Order: sequence, then C-alpha cells, then structure tokens
Amino acid sequence: MYEIRFPNLGITLHNIKDGFMIGNFEIRFYGIIVALGFMLGYLMISSEAKRTKQDPDLYLDFMLCLVIPAILGARIYYVLFSLSDYVKEGQSVGETIKGMLNIRAGGLAIYGGVIAGIITLVIFSKKRKVKTSLMLDTCCMGLLVGQICGRWGNFFNREAFGAYTNSLLAMAIPADWFGGKNYLVNKVNSGIITQEMIDNVVVFDGKEFLQVHPTFLYESLWNLMVLIVIFLYRRHKKFDGEMFAIYVWGYGLGRVWIEGLRTDSLMLPFTGFKVSQLLAALCVVGASIYIIYNRMKYQKKNVE
Repeated sequence: MYEIRFPNLGITLHNIKDGFMIGNFEIRFYGIIVALGFMLGYLMISSEAKRTKQDPDLYLDFMLCLVIPAILGARIYYVLFSLSDYVKEGQSVGETIKGMLNIRAGGLAIYGGVIAGIITLVIFSKKRKVKTSLMLDTCCMGLLVGQICGRWGNFFNREAFGAYTNSLLAMAIPADWFGGKNYLVNKVNSGIITQEMIDNVVVFDGKEFLQVHPTFLYESLWNLMVLIVIFLYRRHKKFDGEMFAIYVWGYGLGRVWIEGLRTDSLMLPFTGFKVSQLLAALCVVGASIYIIYNRMKYQKKNVE
C-alpha cells in the first residue's frame, strides 16, 4: 500500500507514508515540506537581497507577514473553485464553514497563494516605502524554490497527478491507497480517477497499481529550469520587475502544458475550462506584453 514505483526507470520506493504520529497528533509531510519551502525560499531571497545591497531584514519582516495571507489565499482559491465539495444540501452553515477551514483534509492551490503573496507584497512595499518591482524581482527566485519544494508534498499525498501513461517517467500508485480497484470504479465520476487508468491497471508482485503522469515532478523540474534561467540572467536584467515577469512567463508556460495533463484540476464553473490553465495562459500573455513594452522603453531611453 505504501509503495510508489517508477517502473520504466526501475525504481521502487517502499514505505512512503504521508505522515507520522507523535502521541495522538498526526504530523503530515505535506506541512513539513511547505514549511521547508518557506525557509529555503527565504534563504534564497536573503542572498539576493545582500547581492543587490538591500536590507535582508526587510525581507524577513515580509516573510513573517506573508505566511498567513499565503495560506489563506491558497485555501480560498481552492474552495472558491470547488464549492460543490463544501456546500451540500442538508448540511448546516457551521459544518460548511468547518469543512472550508479544515486545510488538514487537503486543498491548497498555489495560484491562490501567489496572488495573495503579491497583494501582500504590494501593501508591504507601500508601507515600507520601497520599490515594489524591485521586491518582486528579489522574491521571485525564493518563490520558485518554495514551489519546487512544495510540489513534493503532493508526492507524499499521492495527488496532483495526471492521466494514465506508460512514458519513461510514469509513476505507479497502489490501487489500495485509494481503497482498491472496486472502490476506484465508483470514483470515476469524480474525474480524478479515469476509466483509462482502471482499464490499464498494472500488476507488480501481485499488487494492482494505477500508472499515471507524475505531474508534481514535471512541475518541480520545470520550476527548477525557470529558476536556473533567472539565476543566470539576473545580472543582465534591463529594468526592475523583469525577473519577476520572466518568472510569471516561464511558470505560466509550464503550467499551461502540465495542467493539461492533470485529472484533478479546478474547473471554471459552466465553462469546462481548467481555471489554473486559463490563468496560466493569461499570465504568459500579460508577462509577454509587459516585457516587450519595458524592453522597448529601455532601448528608446538608451538611444536618446
């Protein structure tokens, strides 16, 4: 039940649980990984602040202000686009609100956290009278580090995966993790488990596995690539805000592709569109316009 396999790579990982107990209190690896992402992200931000002769303590203050809004933003975004999971006929208002607030049951959307983080940064920079675009540039690499780490929380939770595949990086999850094959048949209507997955169940050592795209891994590796590009480019940026725009463009481009593979995407009501995929596409367009406009402005200024 606790195995995770990458059969086409010849990798088998044993006893991969989603948490552990301390007394009667359960500690989830997802929460530990998110906290680790925050800390490593701050170290990256602090290093960049020192390199650009800014005050690292300013960013420590910002990170402390950011934690609660980022978590709230991630939760609100998730709940907003999955209301049917929380607002149910015959359920009391108290039970509905309790379900919406219960983040231990899962349900955080990175886009919501990023949006809340940007709003928090804008307010913070205005209060501290520092340049918003410079802060965005300084924070974007730390944000990527947090996202690279955070996606591995999905690995331990066996979530944020894609449709069936037999590609090189295919990941096999025991059917028992989801309650067994017979139970999975009843979950097809949820959209997360597809009929194609069930039809292509694979067997290893007498156990049934679902074989899927590890989209959490794709996104983590894609973000690493974007981080490397920004890291190499940072000394050559032409205007404040350019590094953040490159992050928005790069992350958005990858998310358009990766979100298309996922089966658990949040959907825009009455449209059939995946919310995060649509938002990612808009980010790519918006960042492209922003970069082109400011590049032209920069070149014109240098010519004059």
